[in-house]
Amino acid sequence: MDSIASLFSFITTPVSWVIVQFHTLYGWIFGPDTGWAWGLSIVSLVVLIRICLVPLFVKQIKATRAMQTLQPEMKRIQERYKSDKQRQSEEMMKLYKESGTNPLSSCLPILAQSPFFFALYHVLDGIASNKQIGVINGDLLASAQKAHIFGAPLAAKFTTSADKVEQLGASLTDVRVVTIIMIVLMSFSQFFTQRQLMTKNVDTSVKTPFMQQQKMLMYVFPVMFAVFGINFPVGVLVYWLTTNVWTMGQQMYVIRQNPTPGSKAQAAFLERLLKHVSHTGKIRNKRERGAVKAIVAKGRERNEAERKFINGLTKAGLAAQADGTIQKSESSVATVEGEDGTPGAGGAPRRQQPKRQSKSQRQSTVGTAGTGSDAAGAKPSLEKKDSGKPAQGSAAKGKPTSGGGSSKSASGNAGQAKSGQRKGPQRPKHPSKK
Repeated sequence: MDSIASLFSFITTPVSWVIVQFHTLYGWIFGPDTGWAWGLSIVSLVVLIRICLVPLFVKQIKATRAMQTLQPEMKRIQERYKSDKQRQSEEMMKLYKESGTNPLSSCLPILAQSPFFFALYHVLDGIASNKQIGVINGDLLASAQKAHIFGAPLAAKFTTSADKVEQLGASLTDVRVVTIIMIVLMSFSQFFTQRQLMTKNVDTSVKTPFMQQQKMLMYVFPVMFAVFGINFPVGVLVYWLTTNVWTMGQQMYVIRQNPTPGSKAQAAFLERLLKHVSHTGKIRNKRERGAVKAIVAKGRERNEAERKFINGLTKAGLAAQADGTIQKSESSVATVEGEDGTPGAGGAPRRQQPKRQSKSQRQSTVGTAGTGSDAAGAKPSLEKKDSGKPAQGSAAKGKPTSGGGSSKSASGNAGQAKSGQRKGPQRPKHPSKK
């Protein structure tokens, strides 16, 4: 580690100068020889470096978005060469080259701040060795050696010998307890940051080598920090823990405000946006307008969360425009976009299929229609009529009906009822069955 740090010795003077300037400020508040003054100076150095790296972070975001636009092409390559992994990798690399994207662009912020990390390590190692590094000399060197963070000297390591720790005015137990706690926090923050990226801000519909790389880094980086952390001075652990916390907060903000299409974070973002737009009827800022504009431009290529957003707008009587704005829908019939990506608001209303009726509903409809036609006298009779043939029976012959005839008729009706036939007038038989 010392040999690597010496390679960046050219930057140790600027780094030490920045630390001294912050120490002058915090020393006036907390005292020049306190761990708060030196510890906060290191934290402020991290904040300053990360602010300077914001343009690189923005470039990283743009490169990540460019990778996302290639997701459909990547998916087609995977399906076409799913049985030939080598050819699949070659086609992926060819696609990256043609589009000008680089899967390793996500590592730019880490690579950019590596010189500052090793320069700080070189400065703190010189403090522990009582050597002048950069502008830290004389009284500043003695003050830095006296500074303790929670009982551990700023320049002490987990592997520092007990004699050397005693020379710095501390105990070996305090040094090891503080370093172990900081190493655990540093590794956990790195793991949480990478896991948050993999679980919330990745399009899980397409599996690419980039995703496999990120998944590998999620487990490799925390182990690397845990292994090499025992050789880091306490001040370097403060530096790296601070930069991990900054990265975690910065990534949480990006995931919430500018999520990856097709990820869980995008579904949550669109749900919040739909709730706000349905309540106010307008977009708040340029970022949201750009998100809506991208969704409208996709058309049938929209994912499930984007279709749900468009359908929610339609149900609320709103419509997303091509410029990213939201307006009230002019169509009186609201059409909802289907799973196949059929256009929603603004398109032609769908043809409504008649609802299928049950058997009992059809019978009741037929019965109602028959009653109405009988009342109108328009229903044709199927019964055979013979006006020339006299009617048979006692009534036809003009004989009065006796009580016995009534009882016979009653008994006949009763017999018919017993045989399972309906009471009352029966449905006329077809002429062919007479």
